[in-house]
Amino acid sequence: SYAPVREISETQKQSAATGIIYGLALGYLSCIVPVLCLGITILIAHSLCGMFGVALGALGMLGTMTMALTIDAYGPISDNAGGIAEMAGLPETVRGLTDCLDAAGNTTAAIGKGFAIGSAALVSLALFGAYTVRARVAHVDILNPWVFTGLLFGAMMPYAFAAWTMKSVGTAANDMVKECLAQFPKIMGPEKMTPDYERCIRISTEASLREMLAPGALVILSPLVAGLGFGKNACAGLLSGALVSSVQLAISMSNSGGAWDNSKKYISAGGLGKQFVKGSEAHKNSVTGDTVGDPLKDTSGPALNIVMKLTAIISLVFGTAIAEFSNKEGGPFWLE
Repeated sequence: SYAPVREISETQKQSAATGIIYGLALGYLSCIVPVLCLGITILIAHSLCGMFGVALGALGMLGTMTMALTIDAYGPISDNAGGIAEMAGLPETVRGLTDCLDAAGNTTAAIGKGFAIGSAALVSLALFGAYTVRARVAHVDILNPWVFTGLLFGAMMPYAFAAWTMKSVGTAANDMVKECLAQFPKIMGPEKMTPDYERCIRISTEASLREMLAPGALVILSPLVAGLGFGKNACAGLLSGALVSSVQLAISMSNSGGAWDNSKKYISAGGLGKQFVKGSEAHKNSVTGDTVGDPLKDTSGPALNIVMKLTAIISLVFGTAIAEFSNKEGGPFWLE
């Protein structure tokens, strides 16, 4: 573990709250370098080849997909190995080794997510350029009230999407805990019931499908409502806001979650000293941080890539219709 994770671990000696505060701050700070790199890439690519250069930049980032998928898959495999070792009753040393592998896996997963977020941003920008051509949007003027209104709504979308997905994780986890509490007495009691794994799997799969209806509808319908109801300028503003906001939020969520997870493993391995190992107050505080971070790094953060790309694709597909439902200035058709 490096300095940022160790800093979070030190704050978790006091309380879970301080660890969460430092983890959030770390996530926000981690946006600086990736955003600078994206900005420089876009400026150079656009200066040399226009929007085609941006599309080539996105293609270049996607060209490393095999490496990104490899390092992204490493983390879950190590995590599952640790779970199997614990369930099989293997010695504590085995779990310690798998925890080290899992900590490395969190770092590689964060790198893989960074590549995915960066490529999603470049792809979305290229698709946005294609939308402006299809919908005949000559320029996106932030002083236009319809553009600015769309910009505000677009910037809000990732937060609404993230909130719904995080609450979905909480709802599914709550159902799972209730099921486990119902099964445990029968498994440990005189009945010696066999654990009903299928029931637990069904709870998570059904929840994952059911809870995605609202976030999916938000992403698909928002550009259509903005474009067909309020004109092509409002839709352009919405796409701009969603793109810019999603990049920052996705990076910060992914890195905060990974840092909280690694700080827990650092404390478990005795990084803060023998008095702060598994079972200590600092370890309990780190578990709280890890629990907060899991939906951020595994659900909401990666899912924001879909917000960026899908809104742009929907707008591009319906670009001609959106242009027809706009007045001469690009505002809504009902306001001539």
